[in-house]
Amino acid sequence: MSNMKEIRKKDEKGLVAYINEKREEVRAFRFGVAGASTRNVRAVRAAKKEIARALSELSARTRIQAKETK
Repeated sequence: MSNMKEIRKKDEKGLVAYINEKREEVRAFRFGVAGASTRNVRAVRAAKKEIARALSELSARTRIQAKETK
């Protein structure tokens, strides 16, 4: 699991790639093993939180850039 320090170190392209990777992980979990008995629900929860953290950082960066260009 990534923490905010690791997420802040990434550049914008890296953040977008990270978000896409985590979204694919969640999508694969949802549609991959329908009806399987062992499902790690906490892994999906953690992936969703990581997506939210990365999106928050990306949004903050775009707000800062918009404020600087004014």
